[in-house]
Amino acid sequence: MKIKYENGLFNEEEKKNTPKRIQRFQEEWSNNQDFNFTIFDNPNYNQMIILKNIEFASLCAHHLLPFHGTAHVGYIPNEMICGVSKLARTVDKFASKPQTQEKLTEEIVDFLMKKLKPKGVMIVMEAAHDCMRIRGVKKQHSSMVTSAIRGVFKEQKVREEFLELIK
Repeated sequence: MKIKYENGLFNEEEKKNTPKRIQRFQEEWSNNQDFNFTIFDNPNYNQMIILKNIEFASLCAHHLLPFHGTAHVGYIPNEMICGVSKLARTVDKFASKPQTQEKLTEEIVDFLMKKLKPKGVMIVMEAAHDCMRIRGVKKQHSSMVTSAIRGVFKEQKVREEFLELIK
C-alpha cells in the first residue's frame, strides 16, 4: 500500500515509519482470520445459546476508516455445540478485513450455519462508523444496526426471545 505524502502532512519520521506500521497492523490483524473452530457433541441441549456484547472493530471498505461496536450471536444447536470463545473468535475472524457491516453480519451467520449445522443462528451487530463521524455528514452519536437470521430464528417467537435476551 502506497501512501502519498504531500503538502507537509507528515514529518520525516512518519514518512519513513508509517508504511511499516501499517504493514505490521495488517499482519497482526490478519492473524485473527485463522483459528481452530472447536466443536463438541451436543449434550442434549436444545435451547438458545447466546454470547452477547462481543466487542469488535473493522475497517470500512469504502473509506478505510474504522467502525466498531458490539455483536450478539445466538444459535440453537442440533448435534454440535462450539466452545463459547469460538463465537467471539468468529466475529474477530470476519471483522479482520476491510468490508461493510452488512457483509460482516452475513458472513458470520453463514459461517456458523456451515460449521455447526444448527437449527438456526441469529446475529445483531451495532457499530459506530468513523466515516460518518469525521467526514461526510459528521454525525457523532449515530450507530448502525444490522442483523442476519437463519433457520428457526425466522419464527417470530424465537426471534423475539433472542431480542429480549440480548437487551
